[in-house]
Amino acid sequence: MARGLFVTGFTVAEVLAIQSRAKSLLLDGKTIMSWNDSDTNVTKQFTMPVDQVLEECAHALRILDPFAYGKSQRVAASSVSGYLAK
Repeated sequence: MARGLFVTGFTVAEVLAIQSRAKSLLLDGKTIMSWNDSDTNVTKQFTMPVDQVLEECAHALRILDPFAYGKSQRVAASSVSGYLAK
């Protein structure tokens, strides 16, 4: 579930750039990279899981520009089945 990390302080252009970078890393298979050089081991990972970055970007774009990216999706439901005693 998106937490709105890219809503405050980010422009639509910045969110699109983040989304593009995450997408390219995902398509290139570079979400986690490791290097080994004799006694040195280095691992580099995207700061957030790529799927979460993409979800946050989609959420932010719906809030920042709802006309272009659709309104934020909200679901609410309630129902009563049968008789409820007081």
